[in-house]
This record gives sequence, structure tokens and C-alpha cells, in this order.
Amino acid sequence: MSNQELTHSEQEEIRREKLTELNKLGVNPYPYSFDVTHSSKQILADENLIRDEESNPESEVVSVAGRVMTRRIMGKAAFFNLQDSEGTIQIYIRRDDVGVENYNTVFKKMVDIGDIVGIKGFVFKTRTGETTVHAEEFEFLTKTLRPIPIPKEVENEDGEKVVYDAFADKELRYRQRYVDLIVNTEVRDTFRKRTKLVQTMRNFMNDRGYMEVETPILQPVYGGASAKPFVTHHNSLDMDLYLRIANELYLKRLIVGGFDGVYEFSKDFRNEGLSRFHNPEFTQVELYVAYKDYNWMMDFTEKMIEQVALDLHGSTTVTVGEHKIDFKAPWPRIPLLEAIEKETGKDLSGMELDEMKKVAKELHIEIDESFGKGKIIDEIFGEYVESKLIQPTFITDYPIEMSPLTKKHRSKEGLVERFECICNGKEIANAYTELNDPIDQRERLEEQASLRAGGDDEAMTIDEDFIRALEYGMPPTAGIGIGIDRLAMIMTNSASIRDVLFFPQMKPE
Repeated sequence: MSNQELTHSEQEEIRREKLTELNKLGVNPYPYSFDVTHSSKQILADENLIRDEESNPESEVVSVAGRVMTRRIMGKAAFFNLQDSEGTIQIYIRRDDVGVENYNTVFKKMVDIGDIVGIKGFVFKTRTGETTVHAEEFEFLTKTLRPIPIPKEVENEDGEKVVYDAFADKELRYRQRYVDLIVNTEVRDTFRKRTKLVQTMRNFMNDRGYMEVETPILQPVYGGASAKPFVTHHNSLDMDLYLRIANELYLKRLIVGGFDGVYEFSKDFRNEGLSRFHNPEFTQVELYVAYKDYNWMMDFTEKMIEQVALDLHGSTTVTVGEHKIDFKAPWPRIPLLEAIEKETGKDLSGMELDEMKKVAKELHIEIDESFGKGKIIDEIFGEYVESKLIQPTFITDYPIEMSPLTKKHRSKEGLVERFECICNGKEIANAYTELNDPIDQRERLEEQASLRAGGDDEAMTIDEDFIRALEYGMPPTAGIGIGIDRLAMIMTNSASIRDVLFFPQMKPE
């Protein structure tokens, strides 16, 4: 046990003394259960619960539980606010109702802010019209041993509200999300919206007959994206395995196997830097549908995300920072090289590698000698175009060098049928008309292997089993990956990916 664990603040010592006293009194500070019948939200919403001597003298008894967040003791009676998962409700408690010892000794002396209690009683309205639960029974449910940092709101001389002692330090909030959720209850709404976002997308795909599946997280060969993997070792098999960077190649195997539409909400892992848009562990949904192409997938994507906005906000328009973003379909569709030429004046189409490197230097883009044409184009787009695309936009028709898993464009030489959806200045989705020619696929992956040999450690590897699957025949297929974390940032007006992850990756304290 560390010295830090052995050292307690004065407040923590007092709470531990109260814990000891509760046990001496025969009060279990950590009972096994409590029968909750109503949430605070249900009580506040249901007028039929309110007891009235004339119109409703025998109203229903309610049972509610949560944290004590404020207390106002007035001798033989007290008011306190109880916070549960749905909100806050006022409680009125009297000595004559709950018992002398239970009130005088347990409630008044042993209860601290943050303690969890259970209340049974009836609902009434105070003289000021506030819906309140009149406690007829009071039970200790959890004694907290650490004080909760409760913000204090006061009015200054000008009548303005000023908040003191707010639990506002970002790093502390991310590290102690459990405290953040208790104190900053609006954070709960962010994560409820994230859950609803996923539910909407799942329902949208289920309603169209696509099947949710699971694929391996530990993979003997990583693939499906250009990224550095995390490596681990399996002792029994005595072999290295990789945490998946994508689940694309496994979902395509299922299309080969005869499913017409499969999707997975997957945790993926990429051994890359941290930023407000990047966490090494992230969530995306990948969907693959047989007999479709990227044009169909654009239609599908804009309709699904439009539905997400409607379900979360009741409107296709969402406020994100200083912008109003409208997800109403259809969205603009702009070829990649046209978008770059518009912003830079440089036409990169058909350009050789050496010439493209010169252009990159003219545009003050830092490049490595290992960069191929695809990597350079990606860097130019990221520097000059991406941040300017605020409204949802499909950037289409990428050079073949950037897309080793994508079918060649049916009419544009040197390009492939791929799109990325850019919104609020960042990619939120990536999609292809999937490459299903096994000979072409092998050649493309061999080119990727050459890039790896030249120093590009994000280039793909050759997955022989995946190529074998393609040799058994994969029908024409459209596929997409949508970043759930980035989409959640937009839909909840959050500035950092850490704001939409319950437990973002952090350095050790």
C-alpha cells in the first residue's frame, strides 16, 4: 500500500469515523439492495402521484434512491436534494416520521454530501409549488469516504451568478470520469446522445436487413487500413498477434461466404499519436453490402446520418461550435483532385512522383523520402482542403496509390471509386466500391509491401488468406467505415474526442 493510500485528508478521516460509528449503531452502511419504484424524472412528470387531501388523499407511495447533494436542517425537520440517474428531486424528512434515532443520530450526524440514501414516502407540493417527496422511511445505502467537489453558485454585487469550486479541470475530469458524471450532470447527456446515435444507426441497418456480426480483435495479420498496429504475444501458440486496426478484411470474407449485408460496431486500435481527434482505442462501424457500389453507399450514408441528427436533435441542423451544420440530404460530391486544385491552384492529375514532390515543397508540405504519390496527395489535402469543409461533403475519386483495397474507377484512368465524408473539417467516414479482383488485389498489396520495405510503416501487409477468399469469388460490394467517436463529437458539440469517451487514454498519474 502506497503512502498516498495511507494518508487521508481531515474530511476523509471524519467520514471514516462516521463509518465506524454507523457500524457501532448497527446500521449497515453498505446494504445489499433497495427497492426503487420511481426515478426523480418520473416523480416530477406524473401529477397523479401528488397527494392532495381533497382530490387524491391515498396517492401512491414512491421509493427513490440517490445521492444527497444539499441539506437544509431545521431542527426536527429538514429538506435535502437527492440526485439519481435521471435528475434531482427534493426530499422532506421529519423526526416524527422516520424515528428519533434514525433522524437525530443517523440522518443529522452521519449523512454527508454525496452519501447514497433510499427514501420511501408520498409526493406533495410545498407552499412554493415545488414537487417534493415526504419521507416516511429513510435508509442508508452507501457511505462515501471521499468528499464530492460540489460547485457553489453565488451572486456577485452586480447580480451575476458566479460559480466557485467547479470540478472543471479537463485532465482531472477525464481521469476521474466517475466524479465528472456525479458533479457535471450535463456530461451524462453527452453519453446518452452517443448511445442513441449508435442505436439509430443499428436500427437503420437492421431495418434494411443487414446482419450485425462479430469478427476477431486479435489478428495474425493486420489489415484494412494504413496504420501502425499494437503487437501482443500469445504464449500457448507462441506467436505474435495484432490488435485489429480495422475489421474490413474479415467482413469481406463474410460477403464471400454468402451474406448480402453485414456490419459491426468495432473497437479498433492504432498505435499512433494522441490529439483532440485521435485516441489509440476508438470505435467505428463498418458495413458491407453485396451488389452495391460507392454511389449507392453515398445515398445510404447521407440518409442514415440525417436520421441520426433527427433522432438526437429533432432537426437536420446541428450547432457545432460557431457553425450550423445541416445534415439534410443530398450532400455535395466533389472529386479529390478538383478540391485540391480549387484550393491550391495545382492540378495533380497524372503527375509523376518527382514532380509531385516539387509541388509539395512549393506548398510548404513536409514530406519524407518514403512517401509515395498517395501519401503526398493525402498530406496536401489535409493541409489545404480538409479544414475548410464544414458542411458534410463527399470527397470522391481518389488516386489508385491511396486506396489499395478499392476497385479501379470505371471511367477515370488512375483513380478508384472511393469517397471520404468530411464534416466540421475532419474525416468521419471512408468508403469504397470494394476491389474483388484477386489478381489486382495481390498486385496492390505487393505494392504496399514495397512501400513498407522503403520505410512506410503504415503501409499494408499481404494477407494471403484474404486473397484466397477473393479467389473463391466476392460479388460486387460497397463498403464503408464510419468513425463513431468523431461523429459523436459533432452530434454533441464536443471539442475533443476525450469528451465523448468515458475513459480516454491518459498517461499514468
